[in-house]
Amino acid sequence: MSSYYSRSPPPLQHPVPTHPAFIPEPPSTPGPGSPPQGYHRYQPQPHLPDFAAWGMNDTTAQFGMQLGQSAVAAGHEYVQKNFGGFIPLTLLKHHFNVSNSYVMKKLQILLFPWRHKPWSRRVRRSEAGHTEWQPPRDDVNSPDLYIPLMAFVTYILISALQTGLQDRFHPQILGASASRALVVLLLDFLFVKGGCYLLNVQSSSQLTDLVAYGGYKFVGVILTLLTGLVNFSRTVYLLVFAYAFAANAFFLLRSLRSVVLPDLSSATTPVTVSHAQRKRRITFLFLEAVMQVVYMGILVRV
Repeated sequence: MSSYYSRSPPPLQHPVPTHPAFIPEPPSTPGPGSPPQGYHRYQPQPHLPDFAAWGMNDTTAQFGMQLGQSAVAAGHEYVQKNFGGFIPLTLLKHHFNVSNSYVMKKLQILLFPWRHKPWSRRVRRSEAGHTEWQPPRDDVNSPDLYIPLMAFVTYILISALQTGLQDRFHPQILGASASRALVVLLLDFLFVKGGCYLLNVQSSSQLTDLVAYGGYKFVGVILTLLTGLVNFSRTVYLLVFAYAFAANAFFLLRSLRSVVLPDLSSATTPVTVSHAQRKRRITFLFLEAVMQVVYMGILVRV
């Protein structure tokens, strides 16, 4: 008879409740501007490039950034030292201080100069007590560099478009047009500057004024090139070119008069001109006006 072995399980024991020694206070109700409990306000971190992926550590990256900043500062100092005295940045800002209304009025004067009066430039008293010309924004007779620069770029693009329509376009056309335009501007500038030197013209006009006056011829050249693009007759093309030349010549006669023949009543140019000097300067003005037909003729031959 087999024996039966049994073992009863141990009696159940109820756990003894324990209480923590310290009960924390319930969280306070957050205010309208404070973040909820348990959340941290997100602080955006500046994005830095992963220089480690390029094989550079932080020290090398910082050294490279400092070297780049030093190079930029040295370049800025070099430009200010070598070119700041030739063309001051304040003078460039003065010639680019234009508005939309000024540009529209100036273009109207360039195309219809015989309808414009008066031609004298305005002066103002600076903070230092000196007399200076008003910027183009406040004086439509003041020369600017915005219109000549935009006309210069437009001339290059229209020249390329014209050669493209004639199946003669090549990327070198852009460089050739820009070089031709710069050479014409340089020749015109040297002619005016040399004439003023030989005639002993002493005025308050800057070099940028002469560059601006020489750059206005591109407006008439663009008008002539656009006439050629429309495929008008040869007679219409020549008439438009003659009109553009006459308008530019008349504009220069009236504008450069303040440079070659300064107004005696102006406080910025208290000089006297004899009768013989005045006659030679007037002849020089007419010669400069006539030379525009040569410059514009070179530019329209694309």
